[in-house]
Amino acid sequence: MALALLPILILILVQIQADFTSQAEGRRIDLQLAAERSASDVKGRLDSAQVLLRALSPDAMGPYCAPRLNALVDRLQDYEGLYRMGPTGAAVCASGSREVRAGLAPANGAAWFERLRQGEDLVVMRAPASAGYPAALIVAIRAERPMGRFDGAMAAVIPLSALQPNTEDPALPSASEAALTDGAGRLLTASDPSAFSLAGGGDVAGWVERARDEGSAVFAAKDSRGQRRDYAGAALAGGDLYALLSAPAPGLLSWARLNPIGNLLLPLGAWLTAFAAVMLLSERIFIRWLDYLERIAALYARGRFSVRPLQAMNAPSEIRTLARTLDEMAEAITVRDRELTDSLAEKDALMREIHHRVKNNLQIISSLLSMQQRALTDAPAKAALGDTRQRISALALIYRTLYQSEDIRHADARDFLTQLVGQLVASEAGHGPVVVSTVEADSLFVDPDKLAPLALWLVEAVTNAQKHAFAGRGGQLNVRFRVDGSTSVLEVEDDGPGTSADTSAGVGRTLMGAFAKQLRGEAEFVARPEGGTIARMTFATPEAVSPAEAVERVN
Repeated sequence: MALALLPILILILVQIQADFTSQAEGRRIDLQLAAERSASDVKGRLDSAQVLLRALSPDAMGPYCAPRLNALVDRLQDYEGLYRMGPTGAAVCASGSREVRAGLAPANGAAWFERLRQGEDLVVMRAPASAGYPAALIVAIRAERPMGRFDGAMAAVIPLSALQPNTEDPALPSASEAALTDGAGRLLTASDPSAFSLAGGGDVAGWVERARDEGSAVFAAKDSRGQRRDYAGAALAGGDLYALLSAPAPGLLSWARLNPIGNLLLPLGAWLTAFAAVMLLSERIFIRWLDYLERIAALYARGRFSVRPLQAMNAPSEIRTLARTLDEMAEAITVRDRELTDSLAEKDALMREIHHRVKNNLQIISSLLSMQQRALTDAPAKAALGDTRQRISALALIYRTLYQSEDIRHADARDFLTQLVGQLVASEAGHGPVVVSTVEADSLFVDPDKLAPLALWLVEAVTNAQKHAFAGRGGQLNVRFRVDGSTSVLEVEDDGPGTSADTSAGVGRTLMGAFAKQLRGEAEFVARPEGGTIARMTFATPEAVSPAEAVERVN
């Protein structure tokens, strides 16, 4: 419905754009007319100065010249000084008691004086900058002797502040600023210089040539504050001086200056009324029922399939059909989940039974080996059978840990290693001095394929310590298992006499190296400075699951 009513809004926007363009064009015209009026006012002042200079020129060489010029400057407003220059550029007569403005006299070689010498009748240009004097304009006329011979100049110096264009013109837009520029477009004076300082650090210099090239004295640019402004200029005094006005360009909210009720609010109100009526009707008939079904679907997404969309039975027929479909889907998912749960429970029970039977079979084998070991009289053979029985018992412990854990697919290495060390130490407790063991292990849930080589390596390391470090003396056995990101370290430390040469290449250490390779690691033996040996296996941490993830998989 919003798309159906969209042409109304498009028509409103087109109308506003047309009014906006018309308003902007009217502002530019007002700005140009105001610039021409300002130029006319300034030109009138300069024409008055020209008339004054021509009236004074014949009598500016007498003995009372200076008092007369001084009296005129005091009586007339907006004049800094009046001067009579001789043919050589020297000041023949000047108003005021102070010295002639520095750079004005002697005028020989000055641009304005040379232009008069070459035949121009009137020159208007900026006075040379001088310390202690405000910025000003020179208005000078050519003085001639009979027969047209050059006889110097009559000049007036007018402060630029006196020529500042008026910004109080009621036709000007608000926040308008005014300035004077020379013939090259360089800024001479301005009511607010920042309005004529353009973005990027430049000023409006060169706007005269730009206006000539584009055929219009109206242009737009951004000032130093980033505000877009319109500029309009007009020439005066033969092209040596220009009046330049500036006003903020119309913004996006300038439509408020138009007729907002007729142009925007009434059409927009009609559109909103129609849209609200359609939305209210659709809300009563469809939207609230769709929201209700959406909430039901969200409950289904969270696994709560026992909720049924019963309220939708009073909805329109299309909604009732959709509600029945959701109900049937929830029922189908509930039946399927129940079947899957039963199947998983059955599978879990079977796997636990299998692990239990494997553990029992391994224990039977261990018992048979124990019986065979007791029947042997050969010491090396008895030791070999004892080592084999320890390895089989370690494997049996793996399966016992699995079927007793919540997740039959993973076992916690910390619990398993603690039980295995206790089992190994306890098996030799009655055959000699006491061995005290400690286990420090990090938690890591791994599968049986990775747990088996880990357990067998630990069996070989503890067995070696029992044979070579604790034989006939007992001692302290420390087992540490650390998980550091992608690397894990398993250490078995004893306080025995240290590694001897005859035990450095036995079957046990060969097996330890093989088990370490199965875990993509390596085994090493480090002698302790205070006595004893550390058997260390460093390997890549197996892909594991956290305890929370393990419980979640079971649930």
